[in-house]
Amino acid sequence: MILPILYIMDNAHRGRGVFTTEPIPEGTTIEIAPVIVLNESDRAIVDTTLLHDYIFEWGEDECKAAVALGYVSIYNHSIDANCKYDMDYEHRTIQIQTKRSIAADEELFINYKGMVFRISLFGLKQNKLLK
Repeated sequence: MILPILYIMDNAHRGRGVFTTEPIPEGTTIEIAPVIVLNESDRAIVDTTLLHDYIFEWGEDECKAAVALGYVSIYNHSIDANCKYDMDYEHRTIQIQTKRSIAADEELFINYKGMVFRISLFGLKQNKLLK
């Protein structure tokens, strides 16, 4: 399921990204995408290719990987993402949901890193899980 108001467009600084033609309220599920799960040996092969940048670590131990279908792999990364993703290992899907209200024609971002890290005078500190 992909909301019909989403579209892919080139972003001058980041390549292709996902945008919306209409405002979207906070907490809206905008996409539920099936994934293709790669076992550890297949993941090792993909990790040596360009596709490495488009897969998600998969499973509780994160030894497998998933290739997300739909638009999921096109969302650009931001530490201050306006969307989050949730992985459903049982149903083999990734769900994208807005974290705040989104304006029409705004680009949608997810945080691929999962954790927010902040640098302070005392070193690197992990703040919170963001997904």
